[in-house]
Amino acid sequence: MKDKYYFECTNCRKKYSPQEVTYLCPDCEKENTKDQPLKGVLKTVYNYKKIKHRYKKNKLFDKLKEKEFRELLPINSERSLSFLKVGKTPLYEISNLPNFRNLASFQLFLKDDSQNPTFSFKDRASDLVCAVAKEKEIDTICAASTGNAGSSLAGICASQNQKAIIFVPAKAPKAKLTQICMYGARIIPVEGTYDDAFELCVQATEKFGWYNRNTAYNPFTIEGKKIVSFEIFQQLKKEVPDRIFVPVGDGCIISGVYKGFEDLLKLGSIEKVPTIIAVQSEKSDNIVRNLHNEKFISKPSKTIADSIAVDYPANFWMTKKFIQKYDGEGITVSDDEILEASKTLSSETGIFTEPASATSFAGFLKYLEHKKLEENSKNVVLLTGSGLKDVKAVQEIIRIPKAIKILDEITP
Repeated sequence: MKDKYYFECTNCRKKYSPQEVTYLCPDCEKENTKDQPLKGVLKTVYNYKKIKHRYKKNKLFDKLKEKEFRELLPINSERSLSFLKVGKTPLYEISNLPNFRNLASFQLFLKDDSQNPTFSFKDRASDLVCAVAKEKEIDTICAASTGNAGSSLAGICASQNQKAIIFVPAKAPKAKLTQICMYGARIIPVEGTYDDAFELCVQATEKFGWYNRNTAYNPFTIEGKKIVSFEIFQQLKKEVPDRIFVPVGDGCIISGVYKGFEDLLKLGSIEKVPTIIAVQSEKSDNIVRNLHNEKFISKPSKTIADSIAVDYPANFWMTKKFIQKYDGEGITVSDDEILEASKTLSSETGIFTEPASATSFAGFLKYLEHKKLEENSKNVVLLTGSGLKDVKAVQEIIRIPKAIKILDEITP
């Protein structure tokens, strides 16, 4: 194929040119049912040999970075991206947490993606999807969301003068729904779960012709999210961390992290993919629990971490293949551990993350507790969303004192 990239089906491995398909593999899509994860999710594959030939190995990543990684993105110009500062988020090295004395034996880095324009990691996917739509002269984009992807698409569309239509579960956190409305998007509350909203959004795409940003359904969501791996590699001075902890719901973020490192591996920029840990709530473990099962079996998700509460993870099959291919790992944590991790992060680092985001840190703490972090290892925890997204979730672990009338009521 002569195009800059082609698509490869996660399930049947069939290859397609960008002119042949938009969302899913036409053959595998026919097998999809409401009680199973999506089949036919497409992986975007580039001409790595051609890119390697164009740049000298020791300058390859520098040159790609100068061009905002355009060679490894499905767009013609970085000018198609939003003017908002998406990505390039800080990677903090944490050398001392008061309650964890043995941090000196290894390195801990926090990748804080709550500093994106709409305060979540989802801006990476929205930015690229909107850029692709812009180059195709499409002005209406829809998505299903529990809140973050919706507010992200709404915000990026506002910056690009595009229309956003967001399908959300009616019980999504009010702060996230407020964001969507403030950005001027059209919001469509759905009676039911995220999966119900996802299905209605796909139906609307087919009926009205709107461009669909749904996670995994649109292959470019993964391409936008993979840029975080390029950034981590660059921020660690072209070194690969030993381990990355990622909060997991539908599997799109972790697949993006894998895809970024896989691109670097295929370009010869790295020699191995880091060990990537999929961290889920015990009350929403539909990926981790099914990693070694022949048949996917779902159970209802009722975790406090609403952003990663998914009954039928859309990107399950790709996530499973990545984890198996690159020896990844999966772990679950309790909702209590998630809330405690959120409180620890806030009080000891000044980074306030929502429960879904703190899930990755809870996974790190469990590895620390079980002494699974090797001496001198580099460990990255991916933080994906601001705590202001869902302040209701943490009310049970904070106490706001009663108002006072006189100074004498204060105890030194």
